[in-house]
Amino acid sequence: MPGPSNTLLIEGSFEELADELSHYLDEVKRKQGDSNTAVQADITPLLEQNQKDEVLKKLVTGSAVLNTAPEKEFIAAYNLLVHLVRQSPNLNIFLPKICQNLSAPVSSSPTNGPGLALSVLATIFNILPQDNDVRYHVFLAILRVIRSSGSFELLRPQLKSLDDWITQWETDEEDQRKLYLTIAEVAEEASEEEQSYLYLIRALRTIPSDEASSSEARQLSIRALKSALSHPTHFDFQDLTSLDSVQALRKSDTIIFELLEIFNAQVLDDYNDFKDEHDDFISTQNLSDEILVRKMRLLTLASLAASTPSRSLPYQHIARALQIPSEDTEIWVIDTIRAGLVEGKLSQLNQTFLVHRSTYRVFGEKQWTEVQGRLDTWRASLEGVLGVVRAEREKMVKERERELREVEGKVNGAGGGMGRGRREIDVGPSVE
Repeated sequence: MPGPSNTLLIEGSFEELADELSHYLDEVKRKQGDSNTAVQADITPLLEQNQKDEVLKKLVTGSAVLNTAPEKEFIAAYNLLVHLVRQSPNLNIFLPKICQNLSAPVSSSPTNGPGLALSVLATIFNILPQDNDVRYHVFLAILRVIRSSGSFELLRPQLKSLDDWITQWETDEEDQRKLYLTIAEVAEEASEEEQSYLYLIRALRTIPSDEASSSEARQLSIRALKSALSHPTHFDFQDLTSLDSVQALRKSDTIIFELLEIFNAQVLDDYNDFKDEHDDFISTQNLSDEILVRKMRLLTLASLAASTPSRSLPYQHIARALQIPSEDTEIWVIDTIRAGLVEGKLSQLNQTFLVHRSTYRVFGEKQWTEVQGRLDTWRASLEGVLGVVRAEREKMVKERERELREVEGKVNGAGGGMGRGRREIDVGPSVE
């Protein structure tokens, strides 16, 4: 896989190595039953005339047969071809064909073929300068091999460098979109739903505002919307509603946009009303009502917790809002806590859920009003506490002053008694 840039060292002149590779290609073809091949004969006069690019065209065209070469010779043969191609000033002409060949199945090694192809592609990627935009096409070939082999784990570490690579290649928005969509497809086939959705959103962000209503934008937006709805742990839809292409669905696909708005800010009752109004829409869109109902219940509880001024939710209110039996209330609260939507403490004794933290699904004028109301309540509570503290402090000051006066009175009284005592002492006759 792509890593630090490196150097490919192979000894021999261009002519010697080209002749060696052409002979090898002919041998592999003959073993496959093709006796009409003559790559070596074709390039001999070209070598004599020093027409290196014409030689490379013959070698690259004939290199597709390398995918049938013995496994132990596969990497060495391709490395020799890459070494020869690198000596041409027109490197970019030849590499796409080589990458195309490497993206095809390696028939000589169905089991290890993807690993062999990835090894050669990684070599090509790493020997190219970091700012060479051909790396983009090599990386697409790597993605195709990973997709066919289902080895997403090999790709995961490389995605950390993707943003830097895109900057170095100066990739335009259209090519970025193609790259992100390819990664999304690779992740989806590997059942990496979260990664697939992430790169689908990144692809949508590359669509210019003036193309937000295009057919491609519409299809990608609906695809992303369905992915977000179907993902059991995706609860924040702000990343979708902030996109121009998704907002464009408000006019082109009103029903599915209505469904998005319900999951973005509304509750279970609204979802049930939607299903009554648009019968069979969920099933025709290949969405799971079971998954959607469960997600809607969790989101409803989050909204209920966020909008409760007292921060205390009776079980019966939760059961009514979630449309569940009362005995299942605690299970749903625990599931909502596990989803990270709320935090709090269950009280079986009081049959209440004490909310410590809740997640606002949207934050608009209504939410600001709720926050203001809570702040006013807290301010009133704090003012009451401060009033009690001030009263207690004044009481303590007065009590301290009273105690000090008593102590001073006692001290003064004791001092007066000692003076009178000294005047009454009989010291006896003076001694002369």
